[in-house]
Amino acid sequence: MVASSSHFTRNKLLTFSLLLLPLLCFLLFNRSPLDPKLRDLSLISQIPAVSRSSLSHDEFDDTKQPTSISSDFQEKTTPLSSKSDLDEENEVPISSNSNLDDESPQNASEPLDPSESEEEKIGLITPDSDSDDRNSTKLEESGEKMESLKEAGGLIDNAAAEELRNCDMYSGKWVKDEGYPLYRAGSCPYVDEAFDCQSNGRPDFGYTQWRWKPHGCELPRFSATDFLGRLRGKRLMLVGDSMNRNQFESLLCLLREGLPDKSKMYETHGYKITKGRGYFMFKFEDYNCTVEFVRSHFLVREGVRVNAQGSSNPTLSIDRIDKTAARWLRADILVFNTGHWWTHGKTSRGKNYYKEGDYVYPKFDAVEAYRRAIKTWATWIKNNMSREKLVFYRGYSSPHFRGGDWDSGGSCKGETEPVVQGAIIDSYPQKMTIVEEILRETRVQAVLLNVTRLTNFRKDGHPSVYGKNVTQLKKVSTRRQDCSHWCLPGVPDAWNELIYATLVARQT
Repeated sequence: MVASSSHFTRNKLLTFSLLLLPLLCFLLFNRSPLDPKLRDLSLISQIPAVSRSSLSHDEFDDTKQPTSISSDFQEKTTPLSSKSDLDEENEVPISSNSNLDDESPQNASEPLDPSESEEEKIGLITPDSDSDDRNSTKLEESGEKMESLKEAGGLIDNAAAEELRNCDMYSGKWVKDEGYPLYRAGSCPYVDEAFDCQSNGRPDFGYTQWRWKPHGCELPRFSATDFLGRLRGKRLMLVGDSMNRNQFESLLCLLREGLPDKSKMYETHGYKITKGRGYFMFKFEDYNCTVEFVRSHFLVREGVRVNAQGSSNPTLSIDRIDKTAARWLRADILVFNTGHWWTHGKTSRGKNYYKEGDYVYPKFDAVEAYRRAIKTWATWIKNNMSREKLVFYRGYSSPHFRGGDWDSGGSCKGETEPVVQGAIIDSYPQKMTIVEEILRETRVQAVLLNVTRLTNFRKDGHPSVYGKNVTQLKKVSTRRQDCSHWCLPGVPDAWNELIYATLVARQT
């Protein structure tokens, strides 16, 4: 009986061992669900691969503060617009690389490319995105844009630039071109009344269809898009008298033609161009650049002297730079001129007018005063303008009065064709000889935009009696005619074409 019981017990133990063996094997070879270290890895293995690639190890650390994506983006990107550098009260000079004035009625930040996806706009393209395909598409689009620019004459190759560098662009002739004017008469809102001859009733329009052709080369066709591209992020400033305002308005009209959205060009203070205001700044939003005008009749300082009787008289300090010079320092490209005011009234008579230091000369020669003023300007430019800036001095623009001067019955009414022969074609005023001498003497880094001889031909380009808009009920006065300034479109467009050609010639 005992033996039988013992045998039964051994059989039960054997059966229990056989049942326990699979459980022990399971525990030995499948530890991960019970091991806390391996348990986390098993959870990670359940996360889809796409989501896991965007997560960092730090995101699993409960001890760290969460990172703000928006804050991180702001720290790593550069704002598209920045604070204005134009402090009109303090007139503090700034470097040529400074940001442009942002004082404007509109948002002056550079717009994002509408062809970009939302992720590209905010810089959040992930490594797993199809960036290669997108970049390939962009390269194809860029190539198409380059080809279209070439067709439009917007890109100039280096061979053409080299030809311009070796060419005297100011020796040539005017040729008729049916492709002119470069903007339609009456279409540009920036031409003030005095130069808007067609709107003021001038009956002929042939004067708008002449193109300047140098003898030794061909000027590049003016491309507003290419000009603005070269001006991107810069400030171009015209400084001078009303003749430079004439050129300033021409340049605005030429550049406006290249803008698909013309609302992205505006005067930053909302000013309308008039002869009574001395400062204008036009901003081109898409290019983050400005074209500006600063009035300075003489480039040296005008002042007032009070005599013993208490009367005030104007003076001109020919040894001091004009008070607007602080603005000049802010520009990257500058176009200066002075000349016509040196033939007016007190300036030409020179009595109790010209001043050096604290001394007012009882009588002083106007030609010598002009020479000293130009030297004051050139010396200031040399001492204050960095070599990175591009400085032009635009030459004297020839008037065409017959039978008198601007204030003594001179006329140019009825002129419809350029001069083709005569002494006037080769005439060269003493003022220009002085300018050339001073530029050589001071060795100032300035380009002489010598438009004098090319304007000699254009007796047909002045407003004459069409400088004022009158109704049909009023008769146009012929008593005082404007044979100094120029109709727009017209001759000043060629001056700006020469500036464009100079920019092209400087490319490498």
